[in-house]
Amino acid sequence: MTPPRIAPVTDTPILLRPRGSNHVGMRQFNERVVLQAIRLNGSLPKADLARLTGLTAQTIGLITTRLEEDDLIIKHERVRGRIGQPSIPLALNPDGAFSIGIKIGRRNADWLLVDFAGQVRQRHSLDYEFPDVGTLMPTIARHMNTMLAKLGPLKDRLVGVGVAAPFQLGGWHRMLGLSDAQSQAWNDIDLRAQVQAMTDVPVTFAKDTSAACVAELVMGRGRDLKNFLYLFVDTFVGGGLVINSHLHGGLHGNAGAVASLPMCLASGQSAGQAPPDQLISHASLWELERRLSALGLDPHAAYDDRALADPQRHETLAWVAQAANALAHAVISGTAFLDIDAVVIDGSFSRDLLTRLIEVTQAALKNYNWEGLWRANVIAGNVGPDARALGGALMPLHANFAPDQDLFLKVGL
Repeated sequence: MTPPRIAPVTDTPILLRPRGSNHVGMRQFNERVVLQAIRLNGSLPKADLARLTGLTAQTIGLITTRLEEDDLIIKHERVRGRIGQPSIPLALNPDGAFSIGIKIGRRNADWLLVDFAGQVRQRHSLDYEFPDVGTLMPTIARHMNTMLAKLGPLKDRLVGVGVAAPFQLGGWHRMLGLSDAQSQAWNDIDLRAQVQAMTDVPVTFAKDTSAACVAELVMGRGRDLKNFLYLFVDTFVGGGLVINSHLHGGLHGNAGAVASLPMCLASGQSAGQAPPDQLISHASLWELERRLSALGLDPHAAYDDRALADPQRHETLAWVAQAANALAHAVISGTAFLDIDAVVIDGSFSRDLLTRLIEVTQAALKNYNWEGLWRANVIAGNVGPDARALGGALMPLHANFAPDQDLFLKVGL
């Protein structure tokens, strides 16, 4: 059975409080409100759903019956021992819907199959020096087909595919030692259209760090923070921006593009003088890769627990000192412009290295003059290396089942 795709009530983005409506025309919208209430709060009895959503008990009864018939929610065992009748908690059915998230990066690609409860059910990964268009595209199709085959009779519940990749995958190619032809091959391709040709379900695309920010917004720090700048340290550093619990894309979908942040003032002395370095040159794992390679060490150690073990440890700590100072500059710049709740830092490296990087960044912030500003709270992200692929997978789920068409409204239930 194909899972129901709950159509939006209107083409106009709905800015709403966490409340449903008892009007007949709001049926589909109310179903999404109920699903979101369960997603954010865990299993809930009907009485709590009515209280949280503002819907009548009768309306909640009708909605939950339909959602159960559609296999989107399931009943848990009765809870006894309280005053009144025993209650029956209702929870999301993990098998109610599925989506695939695909992250294509400069050093590796990831495929995640995510269920309706947001849990990863299958995964595939591929490492490379740099992705080749001719070989990667067939690999994308092969892994998608493998995931669908393993779903068996549930494969018809796949509601979409989300692709996360840098806007300019071929950008900064000279830093990586790539040819113009390798770079141009990616700059010319319509990645969403290429993946859409492989599947009958809708395919969405997002900048990779924006997708990572989505994962943090929906399943990480975003549950408690309404406004934050998100920094993700990978082969190249990038970011995203959340304003009023919405992912803010900006005019070109590139808000939070911290990689291009200059590290000092341009001198303007002569037309031929090189412009200032950007954050990408100081706080990216590419720089740590380069340091390790110069010593004959495996550059991929930058992405796992080996980074803080000998003989990599010395170069890693040197990179941390450089990266933390650059990130501190990004933090204070972002705070001055945005006046946000926090700056969330995450990355595709080990949790121990993330902890160390944040500690040194916090120390580096003490070297700046904060007069006229509220000090930023710098905290670690909760999602980790899966953030980009997971964010890609969450996009189709929320497009089909979240109550707000404006992506990722956090319904503060």
